[in-house]
Amino acid sequence: MEIGKWWVEKKEQKVRCDLCPHHCSISPGKSGICNVRKNKDGHLYSLVYGHPAALNVDPIEKKPLYHFYPGSRALSIGTVGCNLTCKFCQNWQLARGEFHKQRQAMSPQEIVNLAHQKNCDSIAFTYNEPTIFGEYLLDISKIAHNQDIKTVMVTNGFITEQAVDDIYPYIDAANVDIKFFTDKLYREYTGGRLQAILDAILAMQKHGTFLEITNLIIPELNDSPKEFKEFVNWIKDNLGDETPLHLSAFHPAYKMKDHLSTSKSQLDNLYEIAKDLGLKYIYEGNVRSDDHNNTYCPACGNLLIERSYFSVTKNDIKEGRCECGIDINVIDQH
Repeated sequence: MEIGKWWVEKKEQKVRCDLCPHHCSISPGKSGICNVRKNKDGHLYSLVYGHPAALNVDPIEKKPLYHFYPGSRALSIGTVGCNLTCKFCQNWQLARGEFHKQRQAMSPQEIVNLAHQKNCDSIAFTYNEPTIFGEYLLDISKIAHNQDIKTVMVTNGFITEQAVDDIYPYIDAANVDIKFFTDKLYREYTGGRLQAILDAILAMQKHGTFLEITNLIIPELNDSPKEFKEFVNWIKDNLGDETPLHLSAFHPAYKMKDHLSTSKSQLDNLYEIAKDLGLKYIYEGNVRSDDHNNTYCPACGNLLIERSYFSVTKNDIKEGRCECGIDINVIDQH
C-alpha cells in the first residue's frame, strides 16, 4: 500500500477522499466506491500503487486517439477498480476490483523503462479508470516526461478539479468517454454526475491536454437526435469544432446483457447529425466502419489518414497541414 494524495482527516479517524466528485467518507478499515482507496488507521492508502493488472503494447488508435501521434505505439497500463458503477461495463472484471489479477509490483521507473524497451512513444493509462490510481500514474508521468515519453489518459472524466490541476499538467492527451448527456441517466446507469465531468473536461483543456471525446451510443437510452444535438453543440461551443468525436457502438455486457446492440445505421445517422452541426472530425468505433474510420481534410475533402482497423496505412499530413494549405488538428511525432 502507498499513502494517498487528495484526502483530508475527519472525526473518529474517518477520512474524506477528494480525488473524485464522490468525496467518499471512509471509515477505518473500509474503502471508497472505487474499492481501491482504503482507510487504514485514519490515513488513506492506495491499494493499487505499483501493481498493474493489465500491461500491453497497443496502437494509439485503440485508445481511441486518432489525432495524437497517429500510427504510434503506446504502452497501455491499468490496475483494478473504478469510481463509476456502469451497468454496461465492458471491463467489469477489472473495474470491480479483483485483486488477484494484479501483477508483480512494478515501480514507476520500471514502467517507463519498459516503454523504452518496447519502443513506445507514449504510456497510456487505460483498461480500468486511471483516475483511481492517480498517485501511481502521476509518478510515472513525471518520469516519462523527463525521458521524452508522452502520457495519455483514457478516462470517464469523473475527477475533481483539484486532482485535474495536479495530474493533467503531466498528461499530453486524453480521450474522455461521455456516456450520456443527461444527469438523470448518468446517475441511474453509472452513479456519476454529468456536470462534474463537463467541468473536469474544461479544466483539462486549460492545462493544454489534447482532447478527443467518445460517446457510447446505447439504443433507446441516449440515441435520441435531440440529446445528441445538445451534446455536439456543447463540444463545439466549449472545446471547438476540430475536437475529434468517436461514436462507439454498445454491445451487451455485465448487467445489460439483454439490451440491444447498436447498429451501424444508428451510428451513421448520428454521424450525419454531427457533420451537419459542424464537427470536422467524426469517427465510428466498435463496428466495422472503413468509411467513417479515416481522417479527411475538412476544407478540400482530401484523404489524409487512412486506417485499417487500428493500423494507419497512409498519413499525408505534412507539417500539420493538408496539401491545400489548411492546418489539421493532429499532433504528429514527426
